Amino acid sequence: MFKRVLIANRGEIACRVIRTCRRLGIHTIAVYSEADANAQHVRLADEAWPIGGPRPTDSYLRGEAILEVARHSGAQAIHPGYGFLSENTAFARACTDAGIAFIGPRPESIDAMGSKAAAKALMEQHAVPLVPGYHGAEQAPAFLAEQARRTGFPLMIKAAAGGGGKGMRIVRAEGDFADALASAQREAASAFGDTRVILERYVDHPRHIEFQVFGDTHGNVIHLNERECSAQRRYQKVLEETPSPFLDDARRAAMGAAAVAAAKAVDYVGAGTVEFIVGPDGEFFFMEMNTRLQVEHPVTEETLGLDLVEWQLRIAAGEALPLAQDQLRARGHAIEVRLYAEDPDQNFLPGSGKLLRLRLPAESRHVRVDGGVVEGDTVTIFYDPMIAKLIVWDENRAQALQRLRDALMACEIVGPKSNIGFLERLARHPVVVAGRIDTGYLDRHLGEFLAGDAAPADSVLFAAASAALLHDECAAMVQARHGADPSSPWSRADAWRIGHAGKRIVALSLHGQRHEIDAYGHDGDYRLCHGESRVDVHGARHDGETLSARFGGEALRMPVRADATRVTVHDAAGHRHAFERAAAFAWQSKESGGGNQVQAPMPGRIVLVKAGAGDTVEEGQELLVMEAMKMELALKAPRAGTIESMGAAQGDFVEADAVLVRFVPADQA
Repeated sequence: MFKRVLIANRGEIACRVIRTCRRLGIHTIAVYSEADANAQHVRLADEAWPIGGPRPTDSYLRGEAILEVARHSGAQAIHPGYGFLSENTAFARACTDAGIAFIGPRPESIDAMGSKAAAKALMEQHAVPLVPGYHGAEQAPAFLAEQARRTGFPLMIKAAAGGGGKGMRIVRAEGDFADALASAQREAASAFGDTRVILERYVDHPRHIEFQVFGDTHGNVIHLNERECSAQRRYQKVLEETPSPFLDDARRAAMGAAAVAAAKAVDYVGAGTVEFIVGPDGEFFFMEMNTRLQVEHPVTEETLGLDLVEWQLRIAAGEALPLAQDQLRARGHAIEVRLYAEDPDQNFLPGSGKLLRLRLPAESRHVRVDGGVVEGDTVTIFYDPMIAKLIVWDENRAQALQRLRDALMACEIVGPKSNIGFLERLARHPVVVAGRIDTGYLDRHLGEFLAGDAAPADSVLFAAASAALLHDECAAMVQARHGADPSSPWSRADAWRIGHAGKRIVALSLHGQRHEIDAYGHDGDYRLCHGESRVDVHGARHDGETLSARFGGEALRMPVRADATRVTVHDAAGHRHAFERAAAFAWQSKESGGGNQVQAPMPGRIVLVKAGAGDTVEEGQELLVMEAMKMELALKAPRAGTIESMGAAQGDFVEADAVLVRFVPADQA
């Protein structure tokens, strides 16, 4: 076994690898960019070395710089994690040439599977089922358009050199093909430095089911069962689970055999994932092979009781697979979701900023948290905004889903916006509960998973107000203890007046809407009024996590958190309501800008300018395309009008809120 291992990655996966190495007594070496100087993987490692600037191209993608650190630090092996250099053939080969073990497959295997086109040609030779389409070398737009006509619509355009949803477009009509091809090629060039694409017949309402495979240097290859990843948004996995609720034993065996055949076709060594799309009738087709550990590998670990990173290390050190196929014993059901700094209500716009508060569930046999940040850390604009992975396990799927709901309820993120509420709605949705979701369901029915702007029920407002009042009274009591006269009525938080407690106003803001609750009383006994609705509250108590009280005579307990700035309530249906506390008195400010401009929603680079000064545009027309956090964002005209000026050109890097377009509305032109 290795004694010194360098982890050529950051964040959650670097921390994950370090934990296994530490358990095995392996000395760990981290690398970090300028933006990650104080990151958790740097703190956890036995030693850490700087490798460049904050952008990935200046640091984590600098293979030679990482190899230089490996040589100077005495590393015997490099674990690439996932992303960055994990599937880079040149880097894997450079490691081998330098006499440093690459903890992953042979360079030839990465090459064979790195190109979707080449991989499909190889799979065809080994009788692995393929979707009809085109995966050849000729890439002229006119030729591809002809191949698209032959394949038939709807079809999928995919970047030949990559994955992760980048460079992928569904085309439902021939007239849309040219624009979709150009967009996919731009995104592919940005993400992978390669504009080549393949075309595939689009399977309607498919499921995405993948098989974990492992091979060793002794010729053994096995699969470690499947993971279903059908809950996706724009080809990005949102929820992963094992076993699949769709597969029966016969289909599972057939797909497992195909996955092993795919791995054997490239003499595979190490951890890999063979991905299939599965039609509603159960017919399955090879999609691609990821020649690395997957983000969702923990669900496999939880059902099999294995450490796949340990397997990677042992196999890279020349050991045989620890188990044979017939020795694997799966138990229970595991589910994983990813907590991201993103705003689902703003088209999942990635966020950044300091994590002012980060509460995650306590770990147990049923709950696992794999994270790369802690409270006080900053989510930067330079990397994927994942905060943590939440993994749950139980004896069956229904119990595992309930574990997931409970674990999400225990989460709280203050700072950048997060997707916690979205994940909670996902875990309760009837289609997910029934195990009937397909890869396009979220995109077709996204509104069902978003918070929306509906006003909260009065019962939710009254619970939030009660918790806020109890918090304020407790805070005032603590402050009074340190004052000159702790018993003074002026130290109370109940709007005290001579003879009785006065009225207090609890102001709460949700989705930009202000709600005022008039409150009378103190110490858990209140009369609350909101508009025409009112309720008497008796015996309210709050332990920091749960509010208990009698509301109008009905005894209730509900999860509630409250502090001086916010109150979070989960109602009886499990819906999360995250209120911000506002000043008791407020004045409406006039909207600036009048909506006559387009601003950058976040820092990024302008990759395409589709209009110019003097142009007449319609509401919703695309004006610019910007790239941020590896995604393309289309910026559209908020209303019809004439462009007055453009504030950015193609190739410009712009900051958040920069004014990119000014225009005169049609009714003022």
